[in-house]
Amino acid sequence: MAGLAAAILLARQGHAVTLHEAAGTAGGRCRSFVDSSLDCVIDNGNHLLLSGNRETMRYLETIGADDMLAGPASACFPFLDLRTGQRWLLRPNAGRLPWWILDSRRRVPGTVFADYLPGLRLALAGNNRTVTDCVGNGGVLFERFWEPLAVAALNTPAEFGAARLLRPVLGETFARGEAACRPRIARTGLSDTFVTPALGFLDRHGAVVRFNSRLRAIGRAHGRAERLEFGHETVMLEENDSVILAVPPAAATNLVPGLDAPEESQPIVNAHFRLPEPAGLPDELPFLGLIGGTAQWLFTRGTVASITISAANAHVDEPVERIARQTWRDVAAALDHDPDALPQYRVVKERRATFAQTPQNLKRPGTRSRLANLYLAGDWIDTGLPATIEGAVRSGVMAARALSTDHPPVQGNGHAGTGPA
Repeated sequence: MAGLAAAILLARQGHAVTLHEAAGTAGGRCRSFVDSSLDCVIDNGNHLLLSGNRETMRYLETIGADDMLAGPASACFPFLDLRTGQRWLLRPNAGRLPWWILDSRRRVPGTVFADYLPGLRLALAGNNRTVTDCVGNGGVLFERFWEPLAVAALNTPAEFGAARLLRPVLGETFARGEAACRPRIARTGLSDTFVTPALGFLDRHGAVVRFNSRLRAIGRAHGRAERLEFGHETVMLEENDSVILAVPPAAATNLVPGLDAPEESQPIVNAHFRLPEPAGLPDELPFLGLIGGTAQWLFTRGTVASITISAANAHVDEPVERIARQTWRDVAAALDHDPDALPQYRVVKERRATFAQTPQNLKRPGTRSRLANLYLAGDWIDTGLPATIEGAVRSGVMAARALSTDHPPVQGNGHAGTGPA
């Protein structure tokens, strides 16, 4: 997503763009594929967006896909406590003043107004503070709001998650009122929403996209990137050429010696179940937050029910059948199905889904590198945001803007790299 976002903005500005993608398809962790065992299209992972994700919304508008998201007309977040069967809707109000926490019908059940006040400490959290340092680690609100929010946004438990990364999530969404925190998911699939329209946009703007083009090395001379070495060819860079490197942090440190980047990562596990008939959730919402189970989120699209286990260190090494049986119990409870009747399934493990978003691991470089014509993009660079779709898109926009500022469009060959190197 970082590479696509950068390429789209540069092509729109009039740069000549060549996009090198290491894989055979674009999108990285944000893509769909046909699963033969389920005989349908599924997403590589589940992603929940918010209407306040301004760069992602601008990206979709640019590529003509802003109608490809689905979600409620107003902000509401459904939850189910799997241990008690209690269901509720979290419903922020319009406007910046959060009076919803005064209304027992809108806030988390079992909480009172005073429970929310420690959240103000996030606004002043320093670089070394965790989420629990600010809001505590006990009580109903922690279990039903802070912990699910931290795990969803940071892919890291609240006990270890960096408070300064959760702060902008709240500041750009919940703190701006209902209109900025309406939940959105891809209507038909991640590729249909984020990838295919982007490739069409690039084609219409004359960009060249090269798949299965894995970057092996970057040749340097005189403080610049001089050549890009792929497995099948070497691309010599001309005087006016610039490079945006949009790859995971481990790949970036191999390609750019001396780069200080996050070293630790966190996994995510997703499981997809093919149901005999379309699944329906209460209030006709396409997702459900789960408390007290193995998974944290359930998504439904047609006859496919999908779950997400974030911060999945305890599960990523388990056999896929065990994961499927554990998470199916969560799905069955939510959808009123037989917990012992395991349907067809597909488990997808992303072992390095995000960098570990802890205070100790926030070695995030800026978009400009030590080489005058080389820029960095990816959800791990210093965007100020967590490693989310919004963070990835924003990083690509930042890199493209920095490149255009330093090197205004001229006739030549721009190179925006994406995909695992």
